[in-house]
Amino acid sequence: QVQLVESGGGLVQPGGSLRLSCAASAFTLNFYVMRWYRQAPGKERDFVALITSSGGNTNYADSVKGRFTISRDNAKNTAYLQMNSLKPEDTAVYYCNAHREWGGRPYDFWGQGTQVTVSS
Repeated sequence: QVQLVESGGGLVQPGGSLRLSCAASAFTLNFYVMRWYRQAPGKERDFVALITSSGGNTNYADSVKGRFTISRDNAKNTAYLQMNSLKPEDTAVYYCNAHREWGGRPYDFWGQGTQVTVSS
């Protein structure tokens, strides 16, 4: 079954760190741009970070620049989001997305989400 599975969420105190993982099954991530999004209660889903298929370029939302790092290991078919200096406003469900354009068509896969709660 083609799917993305996130893991690594949890409860952490302000200033703490978490590392999220996004593992693909039944397809290879090599040709996909990977993105992380997050959705807080009552809010829209917001872009967090992006990494190109080769891993050569990254982009971040202003709210997480300098604190979060997106990476990927194509050999492990997995993308990551390292989150440091976490703040209560980072509390949200985090989703990974794999996207590519091929043959003139877009291909998108989403994970089920993992909850991150930052609280003392």
